[in-house]
Amino acid sequence: MRIASTSTAFPQHYYRQQEVVDALKLYWGQDPLTAAALERLHSRTGVDGRYFARELAEYAALDTWGKANNVWIEVSVQLGAEAIEQLLRQTGVGREQIAALFFVSVTGVASPSIDARLVNRMGLSRNVKRNPIFGLGCVAGAAGLARAADYVRAYPGQIAVLLSVELCSLTWQRDDLSIANFISSGLFGDGAAAVMVAGEDAGLSGPRIVANRQMLYPDTEYVMGWDISERGFQIVLSPDVPVVVRENLGQDVDAFLATQGLSRCDIGSWIMHTGGPKVLDATEEALGLDRSTLQLSREALKRVGNLSSASVLVVLDDVMRQHRPQAGTYSLLAAMGPGFCSEMMLLQW
Repeated sequence: MRIASTSTAFPQHYYRQQEVVDALKLYWGQDPLTAAALERLHSRTGVDGRYFARELAEYAALDTWGKANNVWIEVSVQLGAEAIEQLLRQTGVGREQIAALFFVSVTGVASPSIDARLVNRMGLSRNVKRNPIFGLGCVAGAAGLARAADYVRAYPGQIAVLLSVELCSLTWQRDDLSIANFISSGLFGDGAAAVMVAGEDAGLSGPRIVANRQMLYPDTEYVMGWDISERGFQIVLSPDVPVVVRENLGQDVDAFLATQGLSRCDIGSWIMHTGGPKVLDATEEALGLDRSTLQLSREALKRVGNLSSASVLVVLDDVMRQHRPQAGTYSLLAAMGPGFCSEMMLLQW
């Protein structure tokens, strides 16, 4: 299995972090304590700016879950089509050659799902195998990539596409003044990423997918996710996330690499979900990495924020386009998310 191509797509509206803070002060009122908390928490996210599905002034009118979700459907279809079209242009693959389409998101819901709408909009094959996946959150980029790899392992002559679209700004809760919601409003951004995965007999080149593994950590359901009510998605974001990373990631990576006769010193590059500053710090500590090792993840976080499932795919896209390792180098791609769980994938260039 090979990663033949990657792409990203973003809405047209980009705002610096201070512009977002100023808008949220109006969104949540002018209370001095609230304003001070927003300033403090947003300044610690490691984010300089983010893309948004709508202009900031338009969010006040999205006062029901239904209104926000309708925007999610509209923009998801737009960005999804753009990201997939990029893959086709870059590889010369015809749209009828996409045999399976995996769609991951945790920021909206639709039935028919976004992948079905894209088949209609883009004229994809009527025989394409659709696989919409909801609920995996930040880990879904890595997990969706692994499921696409599993598919082409079974069908080595075929091509699969993974599409992630996350519009995190549409989940803001205007009546939630919790620290978790304030952090969420300062950390997460909007965007899409796509990956074309080809079977060994499909005739496409790219880094080889060697192996993958998912680990679920029992009794950690409280760590991350959504509480879902008539108001929509309310963030669950425990301060224990870095703790879970420190306690588990190192040993899990070691066990995974050992199945391939490798160790951490054999990994030439690390393609990690951007998380946030504390999560990246915990990742470096758990894996014994120098701070510069995850610089691409920190740069992606700074540039576009945490894009949930799309984050690790944005880092992968940066590696594919600008920072390709030497031939033969091993890379480890990994993300963590609700469950709480981790997904790891070993690549060789």
